[in-house]
Amino acid sequence: MAQQFAIFASSSSETPNTLGDRQKCVERLSVLNTRPEQPGDNVLWGPGIRLEMTPGQDPVMQMLLTIVENEIAWLTMMRLARLCQWKIVDLESGEEIEPE
Repeated sequence: MAQQFAIFASSSSETPNTLGDRQKCVERLSVLNTRPEQPGDNVLWGPGIRLEMTPGQDPVMQMLLTIVENEIAWLTMMRLARLCQWKIVDLESGEEIEPE
């Protein structure tokens, strides 16, 4: 089974309790090489990861991150968490992953 994580806004983010509006989230992630295959898709693909947004949710409250390629996913996850000021929680253990 693939390893999955929940992504939430960190308490220090500019928009507490949300990751931001949907369009801005997609634009910010596209600069970080993570984007949908087609405009408007709810699934975004990045190096070693898949991000799923709740269909129609705007602003985005959380996302589901699934590791699809272990070798590069961790670097991508840490970079996204650090640059986007996100909190990543391991769904299996409940532990928060701290960006390095």
